Amino acid sequence: MRQQPTSLFTDHYELTMLQASLRSGAAHRRSVFEAFSRRLPEGRRYGVVAGTGRILEALPRFRFSMEELDFLADNGVVDDPTLDFLREFRFTGSIHGYAEGELYFPQSPLLTVESTFAEACILETLILSILNHDSAIASAASRMVAAAHGRPCVEMGSRRTQEESAVAAARAAVIAGFGSTSNLEAGFRYGLPTVGTAAHSFTLLHDSERAAFEAQVASLGRDTTLLVDTYDVEEGVRTAVEVAGPELGAVRLDSGDLVDQARWVRVLLDDLGNHNTRIMVTSDLDEYAIAALQSAPVDAYGVGTSLVTGSGAPTASMVYKLVSRQNESGEFVDVAKAAKNKASVGGRKLAVRQINERGRATAELVGVGFRPEADSNDRELIVPLVLDGEVQPGFTGPEGVRRAAERHQASVQELPGIARKLQKGEPVIPTELVTR
Repeated sequence: MRQQPTSLFTDHYELTMLQASLRSGAAHRRSVFEAFSRRLPEGRRYGVVAGTGRILEALPRFRFSMEELDFLADNGVVDDPTLDFLREFRFTGSIHGYAEGELYFPQSPLLTVESTFAEACILETLILSILNHDSAIASAASRMVAAAHGRPCVEMGSRRTQEESAVAAARAAVIAGFGSTSNLEAGFRYGLPTVGTAAHSFTLLHDSERAAFEAQVASLGRDTTLLVDTYDVEEGVRTAVEVAGPELGAVRLDSGDLVDQARWVRVLLDDLGNHNTRIMVTSDLDEYAIAALQSAPVDAYGVGTSLVTGSGAPTASMVYKLVSRQNESGEFVDVAKAAKNKASVGGRKLAVRQINERGRATAELVGVGFRPEADSNDRELIVPLVLDGEVQPGFTGPEGVRRAAERHQASVQELPGIARKLQKGEPVIPTELVTR
């Protein structure tokens, strides 16, 4: 996998806080930070944790090279003692959290960082930027997969977002149930299945639609997918069948009334003897458009813009708060923010998902400072991700994506059926904060 440093993927004030705390002597106090979301996007029933594996991949690369230290010095960001600290920086703490692919709800303690204040503080922006982006994409993707009712979804949004965000979005989409992506870098890094055929420009390049189809079939085989709406859809379907025959893999529809088109295109394909030729639809789909196409004879959906922008919720609105730290005597004390509408709850949290006798989730139990009591069929949510600076195996690379996708599928199956409906509503299960 290609490597790049991650230490400057941070905000200026993280390092000025570091400098001030080094000067006060508080920088080395043991501290506990938590990442969580106070609320879900309006009307959403659940969220999906994604990006954990990318955080763990970024952590060993959170180092300050001479070039980066020179940048900080030349621009007066921090003083010499702080530069000396950063020169030797390596995260030595521990991180626990929800497994990637897990579902979350308001106040779920998604990621807990235990280390010195100095180490945890400067990771804030990196952690939140990854978690907020990837979880937003995965949460949208999960809704789209639910709306598709088993029909495959393909991630096709690379041209609608920044290049690195495109890779992250493809990864998050597959974790949430998408079957493949058009993004080759995502395929290279994470072993994701990649797909792709041709755009309208390929048809326009040739002197006729027939010539374009002949060229594509000659190169990619009769089981390719032909884009049939560059000119006239009916003529395009007929030409596609004449060129590829009954072995034609699929036709793609990218404009117009997709429900109506899919219906009569299915009839036309069957009349022409292409009973096994599939219909794929694209064209600015979101979960609501996918749901509207449920009654149409569509075999697959290609989703772009709405997916990579979180389908109306481009961030998961997660925050990263100090909840416990040592005092001058070395004793841990709980701390919390009290500001109106932004209050936090002090104390380290441990979470359990309450499961009833039918295997359905009924509540998120969050213990403040202790593990809440649970029945034998309830499920622990917190897993070790980093122990004493060492990233635990199984959470990164292709294996991490595979495990996260499995976790997501299992977690969705635990939810009541209403969770997969698109109507706006409250979180599908309540979060219960439990104190002693």
